[in-house]
Amino acid sequence: MQHILPTLPFAKDALMPTFSAETFDYHHGKHHKAYVDKLNNMIVGTEFEKMELEEIVKSSSDGIFNNAAQHWNHSFFWNCLSASKTTPQGPLANAINDTFGSLDVFNDKFVESAVGVFGSGWTWLIKNSDGSIAIETTANGETPIKNSKHPLLTIDVWEHAYYIDYRNDRAKYLNTLKSVLNWDFAGKCWENSFKVSN
Repeated sequence: MQHILPTLPFAKDALMPTFSAETFDYHHGKHHKAYVDKLNNMIVGTEFEKMELEEIVKSSSDGIFNNAAQHWNHSFFWNCLSASKTTPQGPLANAINDTFGSLDVFNDKFVESAVGVFGSGWTWLIKNSDGSIAIETTANGETPIKNSKHPLLTIDVWEHAYYIDYRNDRAKYLNTLKSVLNWDFAGKCWENSFKVSN
């Protein structure tokens, strides 16, 4: 099975000034593409060659896992961004208010968690099996779906996500990024798990 670099769900310049088109040239066009290309090369002749991406993530380790998980994480991340202003609705909005008190408090805690990631990694909004929500972080290419968790949103805190536009100022990147989070996508993920098309 050949894994494919997904098309961005927005024009490369649609999120300016939060993200420049140059950032997407590198982040999507080079970094994400490299994960997909390496994954396709590494699985040839292995048990993973005919698996769906999610199955590879859940059952692999080492290099194959790293590239499969980063492909999944990035595919999910692009959908977490929106050029249009969105806000949580329905059960997700209720869960945010019940857990954090308000969207503003959630945003502050989400950013605080992402700033605190040591080195490279991701910060996630997770829906638990009981309908509650939580903020979690993962290091490097780790991903919640490895442990059958249900992600709603993520923030990429690898340096390649922000270095072109923000240099080493991760906090500035994160505080700007929260204004382009795609809550419509998160609401869809509340109902149905995200799946990457191969």
